[in-house]
Amino acid sequence: MCAGILPSRGSKSLYDLIRGLRNHKGNEKEYIQNCLKECRSEIRSQDMDLKATALLKLIYLEMVGHDMSWASFHVLEVMSSQKYHQKRVGYLGAVQSFRPDTDVLMMATNLLKKDVAASQPTIISLPIAALPHIATPSLAMSLLSDLLPRLSHSHAAIRKKTVVTLYRLALVYPEALRAAWPKIKERLMDGDEDSSVTAAIVNIVCELGWRRPHDFLPLAPRLFELLVDGGNNWMAIKLIKLFATLTPLEPRLVRKLLPPLTNLIRTTPAMSLLYECINGIIQGGILGDGEDFSAREEIATLCVSKLRGMVSLNSDPNLKYVALLAFNRIVVTHPFLVAQQEDVILECIDSEDITIRIKALDLVQGMVSSDNLVSIVSRLMRQLKMSSAALSQQRNGLEGQDLETGSSDEGADPRRRSKTQEQAPPLPDDYTIDVIGRVLRMCAQDNYASLVDFDWYIDVLTQLIRIAPASQQRDLGSDLTSSTPKTAIDISEKIGNEIRNVAVKVTAVRPAAVRAAELVVSRLFLETSLSRPVVSGALKPVAWVVGEYPFQLLSPDDTQRHLLDLSPRVENPEVLATCLQAILKLFAHVAGDDQALWTPERKAAVSLLMARVIRVLEPFASHPYLEVQERAVEFIELLKLTAEAAAGQAPCTDELHQDPPLLLTQAIPSLFTGWELHSVAAGAQYNVPMPDDLDLDEPIHHDLNSLLAQADSLMIPVPNEDEFEAYYNEKPTPTSISSEPALSRLPDAPEEPPSSYQQAGEESYLDPDIVARRKAERLERYRDDPFYIPEATRSSTPIHTILQKENGPDLDIDSIPIMQLDLGKLSLNSGRASPNKQPAQPKPQTRQRIVVAADETLAGTGTGTSGLSTPLRYDSETNNNPDAPTRARSAAAKKLKQQALLQFDSSHLGDLRLEGAAASGPRSGGGGGGGGDPLAHERQQREEAEMALALKEVQRLRLEMQRANERIQVAQGVPEGGKTAVGGMAEGGEGGGEEGEVVKGRKKKKKKAVVEGEGETEAEGAPVAKAKKKKVKRIVRLDEGDDAAA
Repeated sequence: MCAGILPSRGSKSLYDLIRGLRNHKGNEKEYIQNCLKECRSEIRSQDMDLKATALLKLIYLEMVGHDMSWASFHVLEVMSSQKYHQKRVGYLGAVQSFRPDTDVLMMATNLLKKDVAASQPTIISLPIAALPHIATPSLAMSLLSDLLPRLSHSHAAIRKKTVVTLYRLALVYPEALRAAWPKIKERLMDGDEDSSVTAAIVNIVCELGWRRPHDFLPLAPRLFELLVDGGNNWMAIKLIKLFATLTPLEPRLVRKLLPPLTNLIRTTPAMSLLYECINGIIQGGILGDGEDFSAREEIATLCVSKLRGMVSLNSDPNLKYVALLAFNRIVVTHPFLVAQQEDVILECIDSEDITIRIKALDLVQGMVSSDNLVSIVSRLMRQLKMSSAALSQQRNGLEGQDLETGSSDEGADPRRRSKTQEQAPPLPDDYTIDVIGRVLRMCAQDNYASLVDFDWYIDVLTQLIRIAPASQQRDLGSDLTSSTPKTAIDISEKIGNEIRNVAVKVTAVRPAAVRAAELVVSRLFLETSLSRPVVSGALKPVAWVVGEYPFQLLSPDDTQRHLLDLSPRVENPEVLATCLQAILKLFAHVAGDDQALWTPERKAAVSLLMARVIRVLEPFASHPYLEVQERAVEFIELLKLTAEAAAGQAPCTDELHQDPPLLLTQAIPSLFTGWELHSVAAGAQYNVPMPDDLDLDEPIHHDLNSLLAQADSLMIPVPNEDEFEAYYNEKPTPTSISSEPALSRLPDAPEEPPSSYQQAGEESYLDPDIVARRKAERLERYRDDPFYIPEATRSSTPIHTILQKENGPDLDIDSIPIMQLDLGKLSLNSGRASPNKQPAQPKPQTRQRIVVAADETLAGTGTGTSGLSTPLRYDSETNNNPDAPTRARSAAAKKLKQQALLQFDSSHLGDLRLEGAAASGPRSGGGGGGGGDPLAHERQQREEAEMALALKEVQRLRLEMQRANERIQVAQGVPEGGKTAVGGMAEGGEGGGEEGEVVKGRKKKKKKAVVEGEGETEAEGAPVAKAKKKKVKRIVRLDEGDDAAA
C-alpha cells in the first residue's frame, strides 16, 4: 500500500485484503466477490482517502484477473486529487485499467496537460510515466506541445522520462518524433548532458537506426565519442548495435571502429559487452570486408579465442548458447579458425541443454571436412547408440516390472541398481531424428565430397536404420487412393535413400551397398512379428536396391523369401508397389537362368516358387491403390502364362535335352534388363520442354461418361471350375522350409575385442556383427601387406619366440652386447654395390579410387545440376525450387520485423523523415528541408497545391451562381432584398470577395458538373422559388466546406 494512505475506520486496507485472501484458502472466490462489493461502495465515497484505498484494492484484484474497467471515472477522480500519494494511486489505476477505447480518456486530457506543466518534478513524473501506456493519436497530438518544453527541464530525470515518452508517442503519432527530433538531437550533442539522458537518447537512436540508418550517419562522430569515453556498458552495447547497421553504409567506419572494439574485447570483464562487441563486428561485416587483411585476421582470431573461453571456461549455459550463435556466423567467413575449436564444440554436443546441443550441431554441420567427418559422425553415433540402449533397457525394465513385483528388494543387486541410475536418460525422438538427418547431410553434401571411406559410411547407414525411431502407423482410411506423396518422409526412409544413392552413384562400392540392403531386409523379416505390420520406411529403397542389382546378392533366394513374407504386412501402398516390383525382379534372376539345365528338380522348384508368388500377389489384385492393383494383376497374369508354359515343357533326361521355357528365361528377364538407371538431378524435370501437340484440356474420350456407365453394367462371365483353375487359385499345402538366419552363420566375435589403432572406437557405436564383418574385411585386405601386423602375432613377435625357445625364460636382456653402427661406412659400401641390383621394396597396397557419379540433367541448363553449395546450405532442394527467392525475401522481411529492440510495432516509422523537420518544424506545410524522403515532400506540396486550386474553383463557382440568381430576380422584377434566398446568397457570399476578385480559370470536371446542374435549373422555368431554395442549400454546404478548409 502506498505510504500516506490510511484506511478509514471500519474499512479494509490492502494488507487486510491480502491477509484475508490467504486465510480463505479453498473459498477465495466468495471472499473476492465480497471484497469487490465493498470496493464498489467505498469508491463512491466522498472521502478521498477511502476512495484511494478502494482503488488500490481494485488494482490488486485486477492484477489477479478481475475486471475494473467499470471504475474508470473514479480512477479519473483520484488522479485529480491535490495530494501526491493519492494522485499516484490514480495514475497507477489509469495505467492498469485505461485502454485506447476508454470513454473517460478524453476527459483526462486537460488533467494530463495540467500535471505535465506543474512545477514539482514528482507531479510531472506521474503523467510522463503514464502516457506510454494510455497514449492514443489524439492524446499524443494534444500533449505534444506540453511535452516538448520538458526536454529542457532542469531535472535530468524529467528529461530522460520525456525522451522515452516521446518515442512511445511517436509509435501512435509519428509527427511527435519529427517535431521533437531537433531538441532530442540538441540534447545528444550536448557534451555536458547527464549520462542517463544520453543513454535514453541512444536507446531511441538505436531503435530507429536499423530502420532508417541514413538519417543517423551525421551523428557518427558523436556516437563514436560516446563509445570511447562513455564508460557505460549498456550504452556501449546499444552503440555497437547501431554501428553494426551504419558500417555497411559507410565502409570507412570499419577502420575507425576496429581499435576501440579490439580494446573493449581485450579489457572488458563484462561478458555481455564482450559478446556484443563480437556480435557487432560480425554483423557489421568487419570480418568479411575491408582492405587490411592482417587486421581482419587478427580481430577474427581474437574473437574466436574469446568465444572459446566463453564455451569452455564458463559453466553458464546462456553464455555457451550465445557463443555458439557467434561461432555459427564466423564459420561463414573463417571456417578454418572455427574448425580449430572442434574439441570444445564437440563437448557441447553432449550438453544437458537441448538448445545448446542443437546449436552445436548447426556449427558442426558447417565446419565438417574430409579430415574431421569420421570423428564428428562417430561422436554423434556414439550418442545415438547410448540413447537407444537406454531406451531398450527402459522398455525391458517396464516389461519385467510385473514379474519382479513379487520379489523382495533385498535380493536385488545394488551394483546393477546403481548402474541403471547412473545411465543417461534416452534422447527425445525429435532430437534423434534431427541428429540422424544432420549425419546424412554432412556425409552426402556436395555429392559426397567430404567422404573418403564409403564402406564405413554404408556400415553407419546400416547402424542408423537399427537405431532410428519407429515411424507412426499411417491411417489407411485417410487418403489411400490418392497418389500424393507424404509431406514428411520417415527418417528411416531417408537412410534407405542414402543406401540407394550410394549403390547407384558409386559403382566401386555397389556390392557392399547391395549386401547392406540385403541385411536390412533380413533383419526386418527376423525382428518384425507376424501379427504386426511393417512400418519401417527403409523397406522401400532397400527393396528397390535388391531388386535392381540381384546379381550382387549373397542369397537371392532368401531375400525373395523375406520379401514375400513381408509384403502382406506392408501398409504403405507406395512401399508395397516397390516390393512387388522387386519380388518379380528377384524371381527373374533366380528362375531365369538360361544356362542351367531344365531338370525335374528345377522344374519342380520353379513351379513351387511361381505358385507361392501368385498366392502372395492375388490379394493385391483388388487393392484400392491403383499402382499396387495394376502391378499385381500384370504380374499374376504373366506368371500364370509362365506356369502354363513350364508345366507343358518336359524336363531333361539322359537321352533328351530340353531348354527351359522362353517365357521364363527371356521374356520376363527382358522386362527388367536394358539401360542402367542413373541418378537424376532434382530439378531436371523442370527443364523438360512441354510437347507442342500436348493439350491437357482435351478429354481422353469424347463420350467418357457413357463408356464408364457401360463398364459398370458389364457382366464378366464366371468360368467353370476345372483342374487348371484349381491349380492356379487354390492355395497349396504349406511347406516348411527351414533356413538358418544369416546372423547365426557369422563367426562369433570375441567378447572384448581389442580396439584397433586404425579405427578407434568403432565398437562404441556399431553393433557387434558389423564390427566383426569390418574386422574380417580388414584382415582380408591387409593379408599380403608386410607393414600390417596380424592380430594373431601381435602379442609375440618372431624374434621374441626364437629367443624364448633358444635361451629359456631366464634370458638376461642386459647381457646382450651393444654394437656401434657406422652409418657412413654403410652408405659407402652401398655406394660400391652394383647399380643394376636394386633391393626389392614392398609397396603398400593402394586403395581403390572411388568415383561418384554426378546427377544427370538436361544439357545447357543451370537448374538441377549438383554443383557445389555454400557451407551452410544443406538442403539441395532449395537450389531447384522456383519459389526459393520469394521465400527467402519473405523470411528476410519477417526477420527484419522481429529486430525491434522494444516490444512495440515500429514498422511505420520507416518512412518518417527527421532531417527535414529540423528546418521546417512539424507544421511547416510544404516547406523545404534537409535530407529525408524527397517523394514525401513532393507529394505534400502537390496535395497542398491541389487543395488551393479546389478552393479557388469553389469560390469562383459560388460567385457565378450568385450572379445567375441575381439576373433571374432582376428579369422577374424582384428587388434584390425582397427574397430570403438572395439574402442567404449574399450572406453566403461574404467570404467570396467582390466581383472584381473573381478568378477565372479553365473549366474542370467539378465546374462542369455544377454548371450542368445550373442549366437544368434554368430550363425548368416556372418553379423559380424552389430552384432558388435548392440553390441556397447547395451554396450553404459549399460555404461550410470552404470555411472548414480555410
